[in-house]
Amino acid sequence: MARIARGHLIPALSILPTRSCLSANPSPFASRPHLAAVLGSRRRFSCSSRLSMSLKAGIVGLPNVGKSTLFNAVVENGKAQAANFPFCTIEPNVGIVAVPDPRLHVLSDLCKSQRAVPASIEFVDIAGLVKGASQGEGLGNKFLSHIREVDSILQVVRCFEDNDIVHVNGKVDPKSDIDVINLELIFTDLDQIQKRIEKLKKGKARDSQSKVKEDAEKSALEKIEQALLDGKPARSASLTDFENDAIKHLCLLTMKPVIYVANVAESELAEPANNPYVKEVMNLASELKSGLVTISAQVEAELTELPSEERTEYLKSLGVSESGLGNLIRATYGLLGLRTYFTSGEKETKAWTILAGMTAPQAAGVIHSDFEKGFIRAETVAYDDFVTAGSFAAAREKGVVT
Repeated sequence: MARIARGHLIPALSILPTRSCLSANPSPFASRPHLAAVLGSRRRFSCSSRLSMSLKAGIVGLPNVGKSTLFNAVVENGKAQAANFPFCTIEPNVGIVAVPDPRLHVLSDLCKSQRAVPASIEFVDIAGLVKGASQGEGLGNKFLSHIREVDSILQVVRCFEDNDIVHVNGKVDPKSDIDVINLELIFTDLDQIQKRIEKLKKGKARDSQSKVKEDAEKSALEKIEQALLDGKPARSASLTDFENDAIKHLCLLTMKPVIYVANVAESELAEPANNPYVKEVMNLASELKSGLVTISAQVEAELTELPSEERTEYLKSLGVSESGLGNLIRATYGLLGLRTYFTSGEKETKAWTILAGMTAPQAAGVIHSDFEKGFIRAETVAYDDFVTAGSFAAAREKGVVT
């Protein structure tokens, strides 16, 4: 019998092969609204109905906004070449980062696990886009295809002045930068759906079931087309669940959830709200129903050069409590509506990523599809109750196992 420690009602998996304790909570992080905000509704992954342990976030932005500097800093094995000229990152650089969660090690110690395996997030550094990318400017078509492969988009926006770092458009203008990228994504989606609409018009459904699906797709595409023509992303269109499922295979770029990453100077990290550029990005993020995180890519780069024991003190000297990595992951989890639960036993304690609202069998299926098919029943205990009790047996004796 497998066991679970949880924050919300998440399944204990009775078919796991080892004795284990499991936990699930709404988020691996406490909320810090002055540093990270998630605005609008949570969204599921665009192109896949099955959730893996690792999610993929693409870092995009105009050239020289701090993308590769940020990537190098947050990804331990990042090898992107940061340079002060456009297109220094032609191929996407990929790095996998562990999701920081102190609960993992607490459970590992309590269950005397041989190792602890965190959940992970994959960052993809995608080369700088420019105006006209949807028509191939600046190798734009290649970069746009890389964006299609990610689950969420982290759009880095320059919110600092520095005469030594050339801005591709000659001046710092967050709204203009955001508009350039958003319009290129919109143009790309518009071209794709108009071609799809034409194809559906020429085709003929094989049977009544196929016709229902095609009608739903046509209806969704018409709504999305109007939104795009109005300069709005596809995700702003009001679609039914059936319509959403019907167009999921298209992997539309503007359907992907977006987090705007306001890149500020070191001196403004503690109080980003005083930065007029950040205020502008904040308003745009709210209007576009997107997330917002404020970071300093330069600070993140400097942290990588310090011993781990000195990093906390350095951050405190700047008036902040943690690095930007935690903020980015927290915002991504919140925007995508993700949750974490743990399996724990003598062999290992492992964190698993699931979607909010998943049933017990579905959560089991994230570990292995056979667990979902052969699911029997669930036994749960709250994480805090489990830690207080010290073991699953003690938690059962206290009557906190449900």
